[in-house]
Amino acid sequence: MKFRRDIDRLETRRFVSRIPPRSLATVTPGATVYGLVLGSTIEDTTVIDLASGALVRWRVPWPDGVDSDLQLFSVVEAVIADDPADDDLAQPEALTVATLPRQVGILRGRVVKKLLANVVAPSDGPLFGFRGPSAPYWEFRGERPSVALLVVDRGPQLLRRHDDGSTWVRFGFELDDVWLLCEDPTAVRAIDATRRLSLSGKDLALALGFKPAYVLASLSQPVDGHCYKTCTGLIPRY
Repeated sequence: MKFRRDIDRLETRRFVSRIPPRSLATVTPGATVYGLVLGSTIEDTTVIDLASGALVRWRVPWPDGVDSDLQLFSVVEAVIADDPADDDLAQPEALTVATLPRQVGILRGRVVKKLLANVVAPSDGPLFGFRGPSAPYWEFRGERPSVALLVVDRGPQLLRRHDDGSTWVRFGFELDDVWLLCEDPTAVRAIDATRRLSLSGKDLALALGFKPAYVLASLSQPVDGHCYKTCTGLIPRY
């Protein structure tokens, strides 16, 4: 079985190596695109576009009541919708895909390490250009990123709030003590399974099955006129 998995991974690397490179991620309606999954929620799926190497947010038409089943580091194929809705000034990386993505394979090893290193957010100020948990939707002009792969200064730590049952990720970034609502299904399931209110260090690594080295942060769609910072993925280093 391991031999079969190794062959599958080799075939996936070969498949990825044959994707024609582009300087920018395409937004052409009807175009077929390929991505490496970093985080996937009902709201959107964050991928590294494998043609351009850019971070992109796919808005996937999941059926009502169906949760995303896309795995971390899956290579997936999708077709851009006829109306890709790629003009959201709060989420300039977002575009709509026509159907549910198709999984091609799983990518591991040095290829993933290089792709991740190329999209790490610079440490040049507060997350998404503003301090605090949210900003008014009308303040965005399409000039700021809405998704960021972070190498954190401290942490991360996973926390469960007793009062409302919500899950949060706490970490240090740019001298700030950052708390983000956790929307990563894997992380939420991990703290559920432990029945604990906090996880960090070795305990967090054991619960997740890996030591988290990156935090995938995203800006939400507007809620009561504000876009909120969230965590959509805890990601290991390769």
